[in-house]
Amino acid sequence: MKKITSHEIALSALACAIATIFLTVGVYSAILLFTGYLFACIALMLPLAKNSYRGYILAYVATCLLSLIFNVARFIDLLPFIMFFGLHPLVNELQLKVKINRWLACGIKALWFDGTMYVVWRFVFEMTTTIPFVDKYIIYILLIGGTAFFVAYDYVMYKWRFAVNTLVKRITGK
Repeated sequence: MKKITSHEIALSALACAIATIFLTVGVYSAILLFTGYLFACIALMLPLAKNSYRGYILAYVATCLLSLIFNVARFIDLLPFIMFFGLHPLVNELQLKVKINRWLACGIKALWFDGTMYVVWRFVFEMTTTIPFVDKYIIYILLIGGTAFFVAYDYVMYKWRFAVNTLVKRITGK
């Protein structure tokens, strides 16, 4: 195993701090919840720009723990980030490293996203939904709408990955 450098430690700490701030703001402001997920994911890409998988994992775990501490009463709002959004950048990076077929990987990640949304729906919204149509067809709604949303989201995250990698290279000069 290669030794982790001070740049990687700094990027991981910065990623953790920024991601925790975005998640906390997102949880406290219901309108900004998805925006908090999105910007926290982008922040967590910082260690991956230096191929620091350990740094990413540590930043992800610390972000989840700190966000839970700051938002203990709103745990359910953090569930999608913990189950999917926080791990998605790492999976994308590993997909590119291992060179998995992009369509196969997209299909698997879309099912993972749909499964996460189903779990969130079961634990949060099923008890409060009074629309029988949604209760009856939630699987189809998630498979069609969720998959369509995910494909667009995955595309945008690859574009952000390129932007973050470019930014980190410009800052570190390497």
